[in-house]
Amino acid sequence: MIKNLILHLHTVNKHRWLVFKLCCKAGIPFRGLVHDLSKFSPTELFESAKYFKGDKSPISYCKKDKGYSNAWLHHKANNKHHAQYWYDELAPQKAALIPYKYTVEMICDTLAAGMTYQKDKWTKDYQLNYYLNKEHRDILNPIIDEILVDVYTKVSEEGLKVINHKQLKKIYYDHVRGDKNDQKHQNIS
Repeated sequence: MIKNLILHLHTVNKHRWLVFKLCCKAGIPFRGLVHDLSKFSPTELFESAKYFKGDKSPISYCKKDKGYSNAWLHHKANNKHHAQYWYDELAPQKAALIPYKYTVEMICDTLAAGMTYQKDKWTKDYQLNYYLNKEHRDILNPIIDEILVDVYTKVSEEGLKVINHKQLKKIYYDHVRGDKNDQKHQNIS
């Protein structure tokens, strides 16, 4: 368990460092600095160490074993860069429009996760392929889904230079304002 804890902390810190670097490039350094701090809480840390294997998130292994993950339930409830934080099946609009800074943090997080777990096998088209084949994209607001596809497509074509404040802001607000007459998209700050 101690070895797994050390290896898990190493992976978390490597991931957080990559997210921080991407968030700095994207113009949201504070989001990168505070990214995933909940992973150091006892709820997330010990369960993740127990299920750590190094090739993907320990949460997947825990869910496979127990059918759920306390670490995931805690993580998604405490981190606004996850789509699940913004999803409420009882609300009239189930998937809220995620504000800009959390959408960009989500992009940086997913790219860094791919780099962390794929290591030398990571390519600039990895995230697009992963995302397009992902189940449960329906929990995302359709505009956020379009933004993610747009950004991941651009990354697959142009590389990580797409991750910059000016380009991400333009992509986000072009998509959001494309449907500006729809009342469900009024709260975008």
